[in-house]
This record gives sequence, structure tokens and C-alpha cells, in this order.
Amino acid sequence: MKKGDFLWTFALGIFIFIMISPITHEVFVNLTTKHPYIGGFIKFSILATMGELLAIRITTGNFNIPCGVVYRAFIWGILGMVIVLIFGLFAIGVKGNLANGMLPLRDSKFAFAFFTSVLMNTTFAPTMMAFHRITDTFIDLKYERKEKVTLNDVVSKVDWNGFFSFVIVKTVPFFWIPAHTITFLLPPEYRVLVAASLSIALGAILAFGKKKEKKMT
Repeated sequence: MKKGDFLWTFALGIFIFIMISPITHEVFVNLTTKHPYIGGFIKFSILATMGELLAIRITTGNFNIPCGVVYRAFIWGILGMVIVLIFGLFAIGVKGNLANGMLPLRDSKFAFAFFTSVLMNTTFAPTMMAFHRITDTFIDLKYERKEKVTLNDVVSKVDWNGFFSFVIVKTVPFFWIPAHTITFLLPPEYRVLVAASLSIALGAILAFGKKKEKKMT
């Protein structure tokens, strides 16, 4: 095992310990319940960045630190805060539509979880992923060129065909909708925790998609 493998595994082990230890778990849940946005920022900035590092490790054989890793982690944190808000918006919205008959199976917990996941992943998720792809590409270009980077430079650099064919068409229906359906079957206090854990997979999937696009160009 390489040094990077040990450090990554150790960091993940600490997170798992915090989640399963009765004392730290209760403190963590109470803290993130009282301060959901701060909790979302911390969880996603750490775990989603770990997902990107894992993808780099698998595809290159080494835990290479990507350029601008601090900026990338900050962006993940902001997205984490937005996701905390979005989870509430979609959950409450679907409950309301089930209650007033706008959606079928009003008394089904599975229907609530499934509709919430489908609506969230077919509307908000593509926008969020596209935003992340743009910010990620901006950071790459900024470090490559060492000069001013315009929005046109970024948009033209992104392989949108690869983004839609892989990230949207494949990962949304086959991974994210099922994963978030399970997430919304859980009690509300655990949903963000599970979402934060899934952010490792989110970071890895988006990084894999980006690397796949590079190989095609």
C-alpha cells in the first residue's frame, strides 16, 4: 500500500468512526441539525474531494493532488450547502403534491422517495453537475494558461456531448435516482449524512466522466 492509499483510507476511517461511534455520532447529528449549511459545507468539501482523489488514484495509479484543490474543495462545499437546501425543497414539495392529489400513491413512503429522487435528479442535478463541470474546467485552464480565462474559453473546452452521454444519460437513471430513492426512504435527520457519503461517489463519477472525455479528444 502506498502512502497516499494509507492517508486516504485513514481519513475515510475517521469519518466512518465518527458516524458509528455513539458519542460522536450524536454530537455530529445535533451539530449538523442546528447548523445544516455549515454541516453541508464541511461534509461535501471533504468527501466529494476525496471522491475526486479516488478517481485519480484508480485511473493514474497514484494519489496526485489536482491543481487548485483548495478551490475545488471550496466549490464542493458551496454545492453541499445548496444540496442541503434542495433536499428540503423537493421533499416538502413532493409531500405537498402527494397530499393534494397532484401525484399518485399519497400514502406510499416509496412513492414519496421515488418521486422526490426523480424530480430532483432530472431538474436540479443536471444544472448542478454542469455548473461543477464549468468551475472545474475554469480551474484547469487557469492553472494551464496562467492568464485570463473567459467564459467562452471554458464553455468551448467542455465536451458537452460526453457530459450528457455519460454523466446525465447514464449516471442519473442508473445510479443517482436509485441511490437517492433509498436516501429519501430514511428519516430526515439521516438524509444529508447519506448524501454526504454519496458525495464520494459523486466526485468519483464526475472525475471519471471528465477523464473519459479527455481520452476521446
